[in-house]
Amino acid sequence: MSLNELTIAAARDALTKGEVTSVEITEACLTAIEGAGALNAFCAKTPEIALAQAGAADARIKAGDAPAMCGIPLGIKDLFCTKGVASQAASRILEGFKPEYESTVTQNLWDAGAVMLGKLSMDEFAMGSSNETACYGPVVNPWRRGNDETPLTPGGSSGGSASAVAADLCLGATGTDTGGSIRQPAAFTGIVGIKPTYGRVSRWGVIAFASSLDQAGPMTKTVRDAAIMLGAMASVDAKDSTSADIPVPDFEAALTGDIRGKKIGIPREYRMDGMPAEIEKLWAEGTAMLKDAGAEIVDISLPHTKYALPAYYVIAPAEASSNLARYDGVRYGHRAKLGAGDGIVEMYEKTRAEGFGAEVQRRIMVGTYVLSAGFYDAYYNRARRVRALIKRDFDLAFEAGIDAILTPATPSSAFGLGEMQDADPVEMYLNDVFTVTVNLAGLPGISVPVGLDAKGLPMGLQLIGRPWAEGDLLNHAYVLEKAAGFAAKPGRWW
Repeated sequence: MSLNELTIAAARDALTKGEVTSVEITEACLTAIEGAGALNAFCAKTPEIALAQAGAADARIKAGDAPAMCGIPLGIKDLFCTKGVASQAASRILEGFKPEYESTVTQNLWDAGAVMLGKLSMDEFAMGSSNETACYGPVVNPWRRGNDETPLTPGGSSGGSASAVAADLCLGATGTDTGGSIRQPAAFTGIVGIKPTYGRVSRWGVIAFASSLDQAGPMTKTVRDAAIMLGAMASVDAKDSTSADIPVPDFEAALTGDIRGKKIGIPREYRMDGMPAEIEKLWAEGTAMLKDAGAEIVDISLPHTKYALPAYYVIAPAEASSNLARYDGVRYGHRAKLGAGDGIVEMYEKTRAEGFGAEVQRRIMVGTYVLSAGFYDAYYNRARRVRALIKRDFDLAFEAGIDAILTPATPSSAFGLGEMQDADPVEMYLNDVFTVTVNLAGLPGISVPVGLDAKGLPMGLQLIGRPWAEGDLLNHAYVLEKAAGFAAKPGRWW
């Protein structure tokens, strides 16, 4: 096994025993990245920073002062501000922007001794489900349909993170999830992705899409790795007013593998019309696995689920329209070339027209429309009321004793790049049908790879947990992971 193929847990143990150094693991990852240009996962490589951090980590490990993430090479989604390193949310409008500060999440990781290999591509401003809206061009999924050479989407918006972890270019990666952007790409690439409870992880220094929905989380090869990395990312943060002052437990210690007597809810509203038989079968198999592990399976109702997508696609663009108003070419990023007689208004208009891609422009326009004077009550306020009802559905289920909820993660396996380009945008938005409720309710959710479809592509199931109960949620996911025994890797073609 190459060192870049290690899990975080295995690397940590080998580093602690002195069997390997962080520099050696980091060099293996840097070599793998150089050989994986066809995947287009990394948009900025930082080998000098990586090797310097790895050297410092080795010194810490030798001195016996090593947290779990010390010496672990990671990829960082291009949404996290990293001091002195390009951070442009995969958008032309932030071309040349190098922050003078570090996001809280990345600072926490560097404080824990982790190593930055570089920045990972994503959908522009995290808006997309296929990683085709990036200014860097599409990211490619390392998986293929049998011998078919059609390039597949890694999912979005954290597609670069998912592709890099699945292809063993890094041991783990940061992602963000506004409506499924960690869980959907994790399912498409056969890895684990957890979106923590809203407020568990600081949003400070993470370029905003929809502030009441965005939450950062880890994307890793295993559930144990997710537990280790989430522990390093999470913290209370005075710089983020929505960060919760709740102690961060030892998530890895919660992985007991025992879920006897736990109640798993199966929501009837998630049985969608036209759901592929393979997804239905996977869901039934996952349910059986949890039942065999001693859990009690309970049919539940989440009656407002059908309104989740429309509510999400009112609230998220509204917040995006407000958040993205700050990109105007005045102080940083791209500025349009102006003609004679052009004033400040023309500069704003031309800069934003040139800087934002089509999907971002679409969502800004939708958001501005639903916030406009005549429509604010009809759309935005109504969507907020629906959101409260969706949260109430979950609250009632948990009050009735449900410990976790099992659903599909995605309505299909990965589709081909370009296959959705000419479709109605709503077709693409339907990719988030199983995931957006979790963001609207602020709950933790995790995607676990459980099987392969007939074309040999990975498929995942989603577990949704109680607020702040990431430890329990990870333990349920750990049981599902062990029972499924998913060990498939993409065949190396790149």
